[in-house]
Amino acid sequence: MTDRHFDELATRFAEKIYGGAKGAIRLAVLQADLAEALPERPLRVLDIGAGLGHMSLWLAERGHQVTLAEPAAPMLAGARERFAAAGQQATFIQAPWQELLGQLEQPYDLVICHAVLEWLAEPHSILPVLHQLCAPGGWLSLAFYNKDALIYRNLLKGHFRKLRKAEFAGEKQSLTPQMPLDPRELAAQLEAHWQVESRSGVRVFHDYMPQPFQAKAELIDLLEMELAYRRHPSFAGLGRYLHWICRPH
Repeated sequence: MTDRHFDELATRFAEKIYGGAKGAIRLAVLQADLAEALPERPLRVLDIGAGLGHMSLWLAERGHQVTLAEPAAPMLAGARERFAAAGQQATFIQAPWQELLGQLEQPYDLVICHAVLEWLAEPHSILPVLHQLCAPGGWLSLAFYNKDALIYRNLLKGHFRKLRKAEFAGEKQSLTPQMPLDPRELAAQLEAHWQVESRSGVRVFHDYMPQPFQAKAELIDLLEMELAYRRHPSFAGLGRYLHWICRPH
């Protein structure tokens, strides 16, 4: 297994992830968490696996100095266009995470790593790099595909054979991640260098709604309820993604 980049799937990614409620909920939860955690002063921000730049642009519009690192050229081109259309400045680097320490001279106040780990051949291998890239007293915003939610979804669908075989990876051309993360394993791997300060679920109920109810629900109501229940002790762990904000020891 190798790291997965989205060179050939940029358009499909944009449509499927950010073309509807799923992307809107994802952005709403991530932005609410960061708005709550970060100080109001301008920060130096590094967005690893920045994709089409949705989160970076939001941060740039709030006065932060943003660097986007993305290995897929079509994705980075889309991010450049998004920034240009918004009249915002940023630094753009086409590089995988393995090359960042050699290209970046100073650590960052905020390191963003959203929906990256689950596409890596060895997700744990990026964790020491994230720590080196984050300044003392800084923040790590880590969002990852939740293995628990995938198991629960398969249980609801009656996909018991798949569960018995522990077949969790998506197909080659699928946008289902190849390596969902076990939150307990990841927490143990983070423990040596990070303190997890907040934990939220992203899409804690939306993806489990029957399709007719999804179709009828107003986006404003979905966002309100997802934000309200994103940290509920019974529901947060069901989020399709989990968002942890961490501080370095």
